[in-house]
Amino acid sequence: MIFGDAHSGSAFLAAFLASLVEFVEALTIVLAVGTVRGWRSAFLGAGLGAALLVALILLLGPTLGLIPITWLQLTVGVLLLLFGIRWLRKAILRGAGIIALHDEEKIYEKETAELRSAGLSRLGGFDAIATATAFKAVTLEGLEVVFIVIAVGATGGMLVPASIGAGAALAAVLLLGLLIHKPLTKVPENGLKLVVGVMISAFGVFWIGEGLGDPWPGADWAIPGLGLGFLAAALLAIALVRMSLARPESRS
Repeated sequence: MIFGDAHSGSAFLAAFLASLVEFVEALTIVLAVGTVRGWRSAFLGAGLGAALLVALILLLGPTLGLIPITWLQLTVGVLLLLFGIRWLRKAILRGAGIIALHDEEKIYEKETAELRSAGLSRLGGFDAIATATAFKAVTLEGLEVVFIVIAVGATGGMLVPASIGAGAALAAVLLLGLLIHKPLTKVPENGLKLVVGVMISAFGVFWIGEGLGDPWPGADWAIPGLGLGFLAAALLAIALVRMSLARPESRS
């Protein structure tokens, strides 16, 4: 069964949430391109970017199976942990009010202003600037999705649920984007980034332990436990930073 245990369910959820965040950011730019420069060029650029990402998954996923499993688990675990901690750090700083929250509406306005000021450049009947902008947005945001899908799924033979999670996120974002034709400002992106950082960090620690040959208590069910630990630490860090900022001496 694809979702018959904690590991496969966690792989699906981690890939879904992480992909949702990245696809929302890519959609904002593609919408700006389509609104200002035309939808045909925007769809062409987005389609080319998506095709490149699918090719990377098909190429890199099976290739990882040639690497000894313990080396793969340890290497991917370290990379996932570093990746997850980076997401957690930003989420904690945003949650504490040190850096500004991610605002898709402002990003949309900025992109539309830049696209309006850019000159017209035609290539084979398509707007070259619009096509390149949409392609870059989908590719750059999607590369993180590719990494997460492969890293979360390949080490435990869970590439299928991870891929399904990413595909479900893409379908949800595309459907909402087609229905409303506006940036998805109502998506709690900053909260999602905190959850994704927690889950990816938990996967990283889990695979490091597996790679070192130390079995976890409860096997795959250790992943949700590790996630709860990271979540508690992140929420505590946010509270401590807020308390520090609220002290009179911190404002002097």
